[in-house]
Amino acid sequence: MKIKYKKKNKRKYNRIVFLFCFMAVFLLLGGIGSLFTAKNTDTLWYYTIKPSITPPNWVFPVVWNILFILITFSLYYAWIETKNKKQKKLVGLLFGINFILNILWSILFFELKFTQIAFFEIILLWFSILAIIVGVNKISKKSSWLLLPYLIWVAFASILNILVAFG
Repeated sequence: MKIKYKKKNKRKYNRIVFLFCFMAVFLLLGGIGSLFTAKNTDTLWYYTIKPSITPPNWVFPVVWNILFILITFSLYYAWIETKNKKQKKLVGLLFGINFILNILWSILFFELKFTQIAFFEIILLWFSILAIIVGVNKISKKSSWLLLPYLIWVAFASILNILVAFG
C-alpha cells in the first residue's frame, strides 16, 4: 500500500511540474511574439492599415493570454494522456510547428510588414491548429476542445489580415 501511495504522489507531483513547465514555455513564446507586435500597434503604419472591425488594442493581450492558458492545458492533457512515445512525438511535433507558425506570423505582419505573405502564413497557422485538434482528439478529447477558441480567434485574425493585405 505504501509503494502505491508514493507512486501516485510522485505521478501527481510530476504532472504539476509538467504543467508549470508548459505554462512557462507558453508564456515565453507568447512574450516572443509580443516583442514583434507590441512595438508596432501604436504606429502610424498600423493605424492607417487597420480595418474598422479591429478590436481595441487592449483586447489582444487579454485574448492571447487566455488562449495561451487554454493551449497550455491542451498540451498538458494531450501529453499526460499519451500512451506511447509515438504519440508523444506527434503531440510535440504538432504543437511545435504551431508555435513556430504563431511567432512567424507576428514577425511577417508586424515586424517585416509583409501583410500578404502573413495572410498565407496565417492560413497555415489555422490549419496547424486544426491538425492539432484532429491529431490529439484520439488521445484527449479535452485537449481538442480547449483549442476551439484558438481556432476561432485565428479565423477572425485571418479576416483582419485579408482586409489589410487585399482590402
